[in-house]
Amino acid sequence: WVTAVRQTGGRGRRGRPWVSEPGNLYASLLLIDPAPMERIGSLPLAFALAVYRAIRAVLPPGGEALEIKWPNDVLIGRRKTCGILMEAELLPDGRRAIVIGIGINIAHKPDNPLYPVTMLSEHGASCSPEELFAHLFRETAEVLREWDEGRGVSAIIASWRAAACGIGEHITVNFPDRSIGGRFVGIDDNGYLLLDEDEGARRSIAAGDVFFG
Repeated sequence: WVTAVRQTGGRGRRGRPWVSEPGNLYASLLLIDPAPMERIGSLPLAFALAVYRAIRAVLPPGGEALEIKWPNDVLIGRRKTCGILMEAELLPDGRRAIVIGIGINIAHKPDNPLYPVTMLSEHGASCSPEELFAHLFRETAEVLREWDEGRGVSAIIASWRAAACGIGEHITVNFPDRSIGGRFVGIDDNGYLLLDEDEGARRSIAAGDVFFG
């Protein structure tokens, strides 16, 4: 693990800038060959589950719903409080390095977000980044044990579905070149989003930006 108090060159999905003020949690984990390539696709779901459980541990009971938005955003009251980015690179010796970057809004949130956003301090959580990281460290170790190099994906997906946001609702999925709308059916056993399109066909989606409504 590597953690930072503040980032000056952080980035999110599609190279978007990531605001990294002191007071939030910024952490990255390096994994080397964590599983065969055909099982790596479920890893973002596993990390979303670990972050979800870590945040759940510091939130007081009785607040707004804590949920996971496909594939790996964690929401409180339908507002984003976490970003997770996974990048892979082939090393000269043939091994594959995967870095999972995690940013959790504790005391700050972006000023001009693409999505509605929130931070843990708005929901009664008074933890420090160090305290939250202790939970994240423990939950990640447990989730990776469950994931078991991809062999335990069915258990991860079952837990993910139990925490999922918006199943059964109408959503829009944005791609770099187009958008499609339909009813969010759920995720399949590989972690792909299942969408019943407005035109009537069912589509399996590996990557895209989801918007509700």
